[in-house]
Amino acid sequence: MKTIGLLGGMSWESTVSYYQALNRGVNRRLGGHHSAKILMFSVDFAEIEDLQREGNWAVAGDLLAQAAQRLQGAGAELLLIGTNTMHKVADQVASAIDIPLLHIADATADALLADDVQRVGLLGTRFTMEQAFYRERLEASGLEVLVPEEDERECVHRIIYDELCQGVIEPGSRDAMLRIMDALAARGAEAVILGCTEIALLVSQQDTAMPLYDTAALHAECAVKHALD
Repeated sequence: MKTIGLLGGMSWESTVSYYQALNRGVNRRLGGHHSAKILMFSVDFAEIEDLQREGNWAVAGDLLAQAAQRLQGAGAELLLIGTNTMHKVADQVASAIDIPLLHIADATADALLADDVQRVGLLGTRFTMEQAFYRERLEASGLEVLVPEEDERECVHRIIYDELCQGVIEPGSRDAMLRIMDALAARGAEAVILGCTEIALLVSQQDTAMPLYDTAALHAECAVKHALD
């Protein structure tokens, strides 16, 4: 079994989900008392969030690159960045290490294409929905990507940062998120990407008939496969 390096803490609320998914995934494959070999570097998210708001992605990328190097030095054999938004600096992180970085958008695209989904809605932070780094990576796989309208994007972003990253789950916010998903469906989306690792803390497949793709779960599944195969 390879040792998985996890860059976490962005936010730590969703990093908990990663830890559970990685261990459960290994146990499903191997049974018994098996669990994943994981090395984790959990950042202080306040530092990263300040840099995001300032648009200082180069410094944020350098912080994650240094953390990735520490994980590699400690024995990690593959790397996950446990957040969608910070994949904006994935190339910067990957260039600083010699172990594979498994990209969350690739794991998501593979799952969508395997299910023959062609047009998909994307929910996430404002950065993920509005900037090209994530959407274009999905589109390069052949997917058509729809994002919510401007006021809906602001609503999703606020729910993520003001509530979910703080561990706050509001039923009204779940309703708002589901209405935004319905609007994407009305525009032709065949499925919705939960393109922020915290969104799955708020909504799940049991809440909607729209197929949902939980990026944290898919990312962890991809890592388990690489760690064991």
